[in-house]
Amino acid sequence: MRNTATMAVGSALVGPSLFGAPSMLKNYNKPNSLINGVQIGVITYSFRSMPDQSAEATLKYVLDCGINAIELMGDPVETFAGRPESPFERGALWGLMRAKREGTISEAEEKKLAEMRKTMEAYNKEVAEWRSRVSMDKFVELKKMYNDAGVRIYAFKPNAFGKNNTNAEINWGMKAAKALGASHITLEHPSDDAHTLKLGAMGAKHGIYVGYHGHEQQTPTFWDTALEQSEHNALNLDLGHYVAAGNAEPLEIIKTKHANIMSMHTKDRTTPENGKGNVVWGTGDTPIAEALQLIRDNGYKFPATIELEYEIPEGSDAVQEVKKCLEFCRTALG
Repeated sequence: MRNTATMAVGSALVGPSLFGAPSMLKNYNKPNSLINGVQIGVITYSFRSMPDQSAEATLKYVLDCGINAIELMGDPVETFAGRPESPFERGALWGLMRAKREGTISEAEEKKLAEMRKTMEAYNKEVAEWRSRVSMDKFVELKKMYNDAGVRIYAFKPNAFGKNNTNAEINWGMKAAKALGASHITLEHPSDDAHTLKLGAMGAKHGIYVGYHGHEQQTPTFWDTALEQSEHNALNLDLGHYVAAGNAEPLEIIKTKHANIMSMHTKDRTTPENGKGNVVWGTGDTPIAEALQLIRDNGYKFPATIELEYEIPEGSDAVQEVKKCLEFCRTALG
């Protein structure tokens, strides 16, 4: 009788969760950025200023932010899989390409960009050859490493889907996306109907969606041709760029195209009247909170991807700023 009573007291102290302990332990101390039904993710481009760009370090940055879902750029993945070492610094190239896109590039920078692009062309041929023979084993291994830490890879964005990439590279990229567990790949919209037709067909073959990203060329009809071409063509909407492009009523694109949105880049930018700036969240013209609430209230299932593009304040770093962006989301969705 005493043993029975003791067991009862012990059960009461531990509670019914004892029998769910394996499940609890599995999720113990893992990140969770699914907030009231809205999956907040991050693109690893947000951590481009951090010193270590390896897949392992990138995972630590994501975990330190408390985020459990990501859009993974190509560099950490391919480096992990043994890609030939790049002869140039990617961050510098991205900076110059951004300055070119925004019209702020100097003559000296223009010359440097041209030189880097020439070097990049030769390197890309070497990478294409590597992609043609690399095994998917390392991609499966990377997926496991991320998943075991509690992080899901929902999108993959290598530099493999452009008009200058071979069909073999495109096939490789889609196979790699599948191996990583991603539902879609992302790329800049090529503004080429023949190419979006091809990518849509190849996406259907691999069971992968193709999310087309846009900058200030985005309009309400920007994706229409690609969407008509294939059910596997989709949107990687960028709400901040959409606002900077001068589109009125930015929430309408979410309402009208939600069924075709695979993921949404989230940043705060100002309108053309206010200078098109990339600014700290909550200080610009992008209705981030309203967009997140729209996703929540309508049960839309695509993730909102934090993309850190504003200037990092002195004394801070990318991880600290992404944390602030996540907290903004928590407040908006609370």
